[in-house]
Amino acid sequence: MILNASAKAALSTAAAISVLLIPAAGSASATSSSASGETVTEAAESFDAKCRSNSRNYILKKYYRGPQFFTLRCGTSTWGWKHIKQRHGWNSTMDRKISTAIFSGDPNGRGGYSTYANQCPRVEKFRTIIGTPAGTNDLLTAYKVDQPAAASAAFC
Repeated sequence: MILNASAKAALSTAAAISVLLIPAAGSASATSSSASGETVTEAAESFDAKCRSNSRNYILKKYYRGPQFFTLRCGTSTWGWKHIKQRHGWNSTMDRKISTAIFSGDPNGRGGYSTYANQCPRVEKFRTIIGTPAGTNDLLTAYKVDQPAAASAAFC
């Protein structure tokens, strides 16, 4: 019985250690570097491969706001994923910020949604713009912003 308990403990410890040694998808160990020295996540490499073998209208991802969804298409150098990757950088943080802005952000008057810092006056932190040549519910671009929201300055 004692031998059985120590064997179980050893197996449990070995399993825990092996989990720690396998890199997670978003970890530094699971990423690679591009020629420019930027860190590129596996999702970016996967999106790159999908866009190489599909048209600019290929849907890479859907972002939801209630029952409505907005699509991220491969796009071109002026809109969509290729544009965001070239001009603003793409990684898991950018993906998460886009998702947050669309899901819970406020309409920004540019056809998209923005997130704001919780201060007065409100400062816009991140902006998405919706509407592309491929569709009205497509993500045109997304980028970091640091400027006061003009309309909310009067409410402070």
